[in-house]
Amino acid sequence: MDNSKQEKILLMLLPFWAPLNPPLGISCLKGYLQHHGYNVKALDLNHNSVLCETNYMYLQKLRQMVDQNKIGNLHMIGYDVLMNHMVTYINSTDETTLFELVQILIEKNFFTKISIQDVKILNNLVADFYVKLEEYLLELIDSYQPSIFGLSVYNSTFGPSLFAFKLIKERYPQIKTLFGGGIFAGHLTYGSENFHRFVEKTPYIDKIFVGESEQLFLRYLQGQLPHDQKVYTLSDINNEFLDLNNSSLPDFSDLEVDLYPQLASYASRSCPFKCSFCSETVLWGNYRKKPVKQVVDELCMLSEKYNSKLFMLGDSLLNSLASDLATEFISREREIYWDGYLRADPMVCKPENIQLWRNGGLYRARLGIESGSENVLNLMNKKITPEQIRAAISGLASAGIKTTTYWVVGHPGETEEDFQKTLDLLSELKDDIYEADWAPFFYYPSGQVSSESWGEIYGTSLLYPEEATEMLITQTWVLNTDPSREVIYERLNRIAKHCQQLDIPNPYSLEEIIAADERWKELHANAVPGFLDLV
Repeated sequence: MDNSKQEKILLMLLPFWAPLNPPLGISCLKGYLQHHGYNVKALDLNHNSVLCETNYMYLQKLRQMVDQNKIGNLHMIGYDVLMNHMVTYINSTDETTLFELVQILIEKNFFTKISIQDVKILNNLVADFYVKLEEYLLELIDSYQPSIFGLSVYNSTFGPSLFAFKLIKERYPQIKTLFGGGIFAGHLTYGSENFHRFVEKTPYIDKIFVGESEQLFLRYLQGQLPHDQKVYTLSDINNEFLDLNNSSLPDFSDLEVDLYPQLASYASRSCPFKCSFCSETVLWGNYRKKPVKQVVDELCMLSEKYNSKLFMLGDSLLNSLASDLATEFISREREIYWDGYLRADPMVCKPENIQLWRNGGLYRARLGIESGSENVLNLMNKKITPEQIRAAISGLASAGIKTTTYWVVGHPGETEEDFQKTLDLLSELKDDIYEADWAPFFYYPSGQVSSESWGEIYGTSLLYPEEATEMLITQTWVLNTDPSREVIYERLNRIAKHCQQLDIPNPYSLEEIIAADERWKELHANAVPGFLDLV
C-alpha cells in the first residue's frame, strides 16, 4: 500500500469569511484527493458563533470610534484593518509599538485618529479571539490527530491562519503544515516582495502551494515534488492544469450544509478578459470550461445529495456558458437556481437571452460594473459602455433576476466628473439594482494586469511606516497619482451615503439579505424567490 495514503489530512477555512456558501476550495480538494484514495477531512470555522462574534464586535466598535462621515464600506475596509491588526498582534514584541501601529492602521484607512484607550478595546477583542481559537484547535488536533494540516487562506483569514500554523507547529512539530488559497491574487502575489518576505518569516509553514492545487497537492502526497522546496507552483509539474472534463465533485460531507443558504460549484476557471486591476488570469492561467452537460449533471447530483436548490457558481464569468446552461436545465425540467458573475456585454443586453436564462434558473447576476464613466471603463480595459450597462441591468431586473453590482472607486485617472457619472448612473438605475457593493481601488506592485506599467509610470509609496514591516509581514503600496488615497476614500464615503439615500442595499448578514429580498419583491412582481423561500 502507498504509505502516503495512510496520511490523515485536515483541511480548514478559518474566520473571517462570509458563511453564505460552503468553501469551494477545500471541498474541491477533498473530493479530488478522496477520489485518489486519500483520507481527508474538511472543516469551515465560519459558522462557529463563539469565534465569529469577534468579527461583528470589532466592526461594531470601529463604527462607534470612527467619524461617521468616514465609514465608507465598513465591511471591506474594516476587514483590512482587522486583519492587519491580527497579524500585527502575532508578530509584535511590545504593547506600545502594537497600539501605535493600530492607531496608524485606522488613521490610514478611515482618516480618523482614535485614542490608545480605544485601541486597547479593539486589541482585547483580538486577544480573546486567539484564546478561543487556540482552545478549539488544540481540542480538534488531539481528537482527530492529523498528519497533515492545511489551510485555504484569503486576505480576510490571513491573521488567524498564521496563528493556527504557528500554534500547530509549536505544539505538534510532527504535523506537516500546508498553505494555499486565494490570497496569492492580492498582497501575496507570487514572486512579489511581500511573497518573499512571507516565505522567509514563516518557518512554521512547511509547504506553500500557489494557484490551482489539486494536482500539485496530489503530486506532493505521492512524493513527486522536490522535497527540499518550500514553495510549489504549476511550473513544478510542467504547467499541467487540471483537466476539468475529469474533475471530481466538491465534497461537502464534513460540513454542516444545512447552515448555508446556498451550495457552491463551478463551470470554468480563469477569465477570457484582462481588466487592468484584475489578477484572475495571472493566478489561474488560460481560460478553461467544462462541458455544459457535465456541469448540469454535477449540479443535479449535488442538489440531490445535499437537498439544495440554490448554487453559487464561483466562475469569473458565466457569459459563454449561460445560454447553454439554461437550455440544458430547461430540457431536463430541473428546478435548480444558479447565481454567478456576468459581464455587461452585448449578450447580456438582449431580452431574449435574459428571458432564457431566467427560465433556465438564473437567480442572481453579479455584475462588475466598476464605473458609470466611459473614460474610466476604457482606462480599465473593461470593453463595455454605460449604454450596455443600462441595458443589461434593466433587462435582468425586468426578468426578476437579482442584480448585484460591484463598483471600483478611484481607479488611476478617475476625475471628479467621472465619479459623478457613477453617482448619476446609480440614481438612474436605483430600482433595477438589487444591491451595490463598492470598493476602493487597490494597487499591488505585481499580480494585476497593469501592475508593472502603473508602477513605472506613476511611482509608488509605502502606506504604512517601513519599520512596521516586520509586524505586518505584507506591506501596502499606493500609486503616486490622482486621485489620491484621501480623495478615493472621500468618494467611497459619498457613494455609500448616495446608495443609502437611494435605498440601494449592500447586505452582508442574513437579516440584511432577507430585507433586500423583500425590497426586490416590492419593486419587481416577477422577482426570483427570496433566500427564505428556497432554504
